[in-house]
Amino acid sequence: MHLNLPNLLTLLRILLLPVFVLVFYLPFTGQYLVCAVIFAIAAITDWVDGYLARKLHQTTAFGAFIDPVADKLMVAIALVLIVSVYADAWLTIPAAIIICREIVVSALREWMAELSLRAQVAVTYIAKYKTALQMIALLCLLIAKTLPYTSLIILAYVLLYSAAILTLYTMIIYLRAAWPHLKSQ
Repeated sequence: MHLNLPNLLTLLRILLLPVFVLVFYLPFTGQYLVCAVIFAIAAITDWVDGYLARKLHQTTAFGAFIDPVADKLMVAIALVLIVSVYADAWLTIPAAIIICREIVVSALREWMAELSLRAQVAVTYIAKYKTALQMIALLCLLIAKTLPYTSLIILAYVLLYSAAILTLYTMIIYLRAAWPHLKSQ
């Protein structure tokens, strides 16, 4: 394992997760704002590590593995925590869709890799937009929790539902690519 700058940024993103959870549950005024800052830093490292890996020609097998893991951990943990605070079915629905899709697609990719067909279910650009929408929506939900009711909450819901729709769409793309192999045997 080569720990270059992009990989270190990805590991930083993972290390920020327990800090995020701890701060989320600490009883102090402004905890959600501090969580928003931590989440924003983690989200920015997601973009920066990928950019640097390509720009500096420092892509590694470890980075290709750990980066999507960090993304999925970050989004899933934030979704679970935020849903617990809002306690709203309208927020739980897209959260459940997003988390279930990640499990299905991860299992599908693992299975396709066993068949040496991983490239057929490689990440699409739409999936990258989906991840960005998820992160922006979660950031907005954290910030909105610190403010009196504003239009930010409406924006957050629209972004999260948009991300859930893209989530379903990309899952369909991956399942279609894998379908010939799933129905054989």
